[in-house]
Amino acid sequence: MTATADEVASQPDTWQAALGRVAEFQALLVAPGERVLAIGCGTSAFVAQAYARLREGAGFGETDAAYASEMPAERRYDRVVAFTRSGTTTEVLAALRELPSGTRKVVVTAVAGEAAGDLADDRVVFDFADEASVVQTRFPTSVLVAVRAALGLPYRQIIHDGQAALAAPLPADPARFRHFVFLGTGWTVGLAHEAALKVREMAQSWSESYPAMDFRHGPVAAVTADSLVWLFGQGPDGVARTAADAGATVYHDPKLDPLAQLVLVHRLALGLAAHRGLDPDRPRLLTRSVVLEPSSR
Repeated sequence: MTATADEVASQPDTWQAALGRVAEFQALLVAPGERVLAIGCGTSAFVAQAYARLREGAGFGETDAAYASEMPAERRYDRVVAFTRSGTTTEVLAALRELPSGTRKVVVTAVAGEAAGDLADDRVVFDFADEASVVQTRFPTSVLVAVRAALGLPYRQIIHDGQAALAAPLPADPARFRHFVFLGTGWTVGLAHEAALKVREMAQSWSESYPAMDFRHGPVAAVTADSLVWLFGQGPDGVARTAADAGATVYHDPKLDPLAQLVLVHRLALGLAAHRGLDPDRPRLLTRSVVLEPSSR
């Protein structure tokens, strides 16, 4: 077992712990009526995207998401929520420092006492979901469990579904495929991007991600019998059929919670890494946090 595999398997437990912190998220991330920007890098950028769609869709106010390195400088926000597991990522720190006076800064992290927390007005520390692995798995999913509960969105089956995703056989043998495509709609577009990133990080494999309706607008051209196309959530009519007609193997289970489906993707990526003789704890060219020297920015 690797540290990454242990952390993947721990997710129902960290999700349960996250549900005990919902009051903090309600106080700091719901902010009814405020204009909010969510930021992050890598996995945390995809968490920001999912949070933004969930918050605005739940009717709590305008919510944008951006990469910390691509801040919308022409806009002003009441509150900026920065997701950063390590609390040390260069781009997140720079974005927090450059926010105009009067913007409330909230940091969601796994580590107390780091620079991002020092720059924030408020912070939430999910230290129980921190990870030894470079690759993020349980921290982002635990944060999104708490986000959904705080926004009053359905979550009652999430623990059960997460346990089921750990116990169930994988929907397909990952060694059969050389191409992986993940599709989502609404907040699950962020999950699709995160799923594709896990396959790249752990297994150094060709993976893509798109909003589901955009699949027909070019991406389908690369799909063959060597492709696995994975559709999160309900999915629009016809997309799964389009992928199957192109020769792909299609996975689509709208009854399983999308976050539990992401657990399945974690397991698939681990299996693919093992097949390729790779160590998911030490992904190529990656570190736990991107900390840049001034000349590299």
